[in-house]
Amino acid sequence: MNKLLALVLAVSGSAASAQTPTTNPMPDGSRDMYAGLGVVSAPRYEGADDRRTRALPVLQVQWSNGVFVSGMSAGMHLSRQPTVEYGPLLNLHPRRTESGAGGGVGDVGATFVPGPVLMRTTGNRLSGMEEVKLRPEIGGFLNVYLAPEWRLTSTVLGGAGNDRNGLRAELGIQRLAIALAPHHTLSFSGGFTFVNSAYNRSYFGVSADESIASGHRAYRPDGGLKDMHVGARWNWVLSPSWMLTSSVQASRLANDARHSPLVERPNNVTVSTAFAYRF
Repeated sequence: MNKLLALVLAVSGSAASAQTPTTNPMPDGSRDMYAGLGVVSAPRYEGADDRRTRALPVLQVQWSNGVFVSGMSAGMHLSRQPTVEYGPLLNLHPRRTESGAGGGVGDVGATFVPGPVLMRTTGNRLSGMEEVKLRPEIGGFLNVYLAPEWRLTSTVLGGAGNDRNGLRAELGIQRLAIALAPHHTLSFSGGFTFVNSAYNRSYFGVSADESIASGHRAYRPDGGLKDMHVGARWNWVLSPSWMLTSSVQASRLANDARHSPLVERPNNVTVSTAFAYRF
C-alpha cells in the first residue's frame, strides 16, 4: 500500500487540487482501486466565513499502463524513471453557485471599475454574483523525488471559468508515509497556487453588472500568487482491504484574492475523514 490516497469532494466548497498518486508498479494488465465514503467540513466557498459539512466520495484507481483516476482528476504516468513522474492531466473544476457550492480562486493587483455601489440586503456575499459553471481543465504534472520519502510536485491546468481561459499552476512539496506505528502512516504537504488574471476575475472579481446586482464595488484582480497551503493526512490500515483516511488542509489567500469584496476570511481550513475499500 505505497500510494497516497487522494480524496476529492464531489461538491467542494473550494477549488479542488488536482492530485496525482505516486507511481505504483504492478503486473501487466492489473489495476489497484480504492473507493469509499466519508464526510468533509469546509468553507461554503473559498474565502467564506461560514462552513458546511457534507458527504465525501473517495475514488482512486491506477492501472498497470500508468493511467489513473484520482477523485475528479485523471491522467497518465509516462516516465520510466523511478525519480521522476510526469504526464497529461485532466481535471473537473467544480462550479460555484450563489449558495457557494463549488470553487473559488484569486490573485495579485486590483483595478476598480466605476459603477453604482448599492447597499447589500443579505449576508451572503455571493448573492447577485453570476454562477461559475463546472469546467474541464487540461494540462500536465511533473513530480521529482528528492529522496524516496520526499517529492516536489507541480501541475499546470487551463480551462476554468465561464470563458474557459482560467489558468492555474500549483507548486508543492510532500513528505510521504511516515510510519507512526504498525498500520498507521502520516504524510505532510505544502505549496503555492498561482493563477492568471482571467482565473482570478472568474472567482474573485466583480463585474460592473455584478456590482449592480450584488451591491459590491466592481473589482478586477490581476494574476499572480493566489494562496499558500499546508496539509497533513493520516492513514490507518484496518485490514488488507479497509482503510480509514483523514486529512486537514489549511490555506491562506494572498494578494488580490485576499482583498476581493467576496472574501470574508482569508484563512480557510478543510477537514475530512473517510473509510475506503481496496478492490
